[in-house]
Amino acid sequence: MSDQDITLDEAAKALPAGAALSWGLVKPAQRGPKREMSIEQIVQTAIDIADKDGLAAVSMGRIASALGFTAMSLYRYIPSKDDLLILMQDAACNFPLPPERPASEWREGLREYVLGTINVFREHPWYGDIPILGIPITPNNLRIVDWALRPMRDMPLNDYEKMSFVLLLSGYARSCGMIQRDIDRAVQAGSSEREFGGLNYTAALRLLVKQEQYPDLQPVIMSGAYTEENNGENPVGSDLDFGLDRILDGIEQYLNQKQHAGAGQ
Repeated sequence: MSDQDITLDEAAKALPAGAALSWGLVKPAQRGPKREMSIEQIVQTAIDIADKDGLAAVSMGRIASALGFTAMSLYRYIPSKDDLLILMQDAACNFPLPPERPASEWREGLREYVLGTINVFREHPWYGDIPILGIPITPNNLRIVDWALRPMRDMPLNDYEKMSFVLLLSGYARSCGMIQRDIDRAVQAGSSEREFGGLNYTAALRLLVKQEQYPDLQPVIMSGAYTEENNGENPVGSDLDFGLDRILDGIEQYLNQKQHAGAGQ
């Protein structure tokens, strides 16, 4: 039997329960008291708790208490905490996507994907606390992958090249998103971006970091670049934008090389 011959029931059995629930392939058990909850209510309540108090605060007991039910009653809808986390991740990715751009604006399209992904980590700081256990397999997560692929639709790339670029861009977005999330957390806790960037430590580091021990780092510290001291000589601007532009430059160079190679055949 080929993959194309698989039935919905077989697909449901092949997926984790949370993923199967996200696709509507499995219906919650009907036993017990009259059904007065929904999977959507449970997931949204979990997200509200996580947004406010962090992922560690999410438990079936606390969710049930917030909804006015017992913890055991939640398991008739969602079999486990792991399945709940899958559903929370998927729900966090359910946001409006920008309109499709012309093929010539692929750089802007990929930039929107990266910035949109970063925003998920800022809107839902707990999102990055859930470990990556495999490829995206839920509907909203896959919608985000589809969004990343959209600007590459007309590029002279095969599917493996496209997915490798998606992985590169999503990895960059995840890294920047988690850094920005941590900055947000520090600021909310009473710190400042100045302190987070180390600017308050510039003088101490200039005293302590000796050239004989740190021959390449010491000049960078002395220049103020390490702690982002504003001395008017920074041509980079935003580190996020600078790094993303270099990634997009690399993709553009790769496309040019492929086009030139094809023209020479």
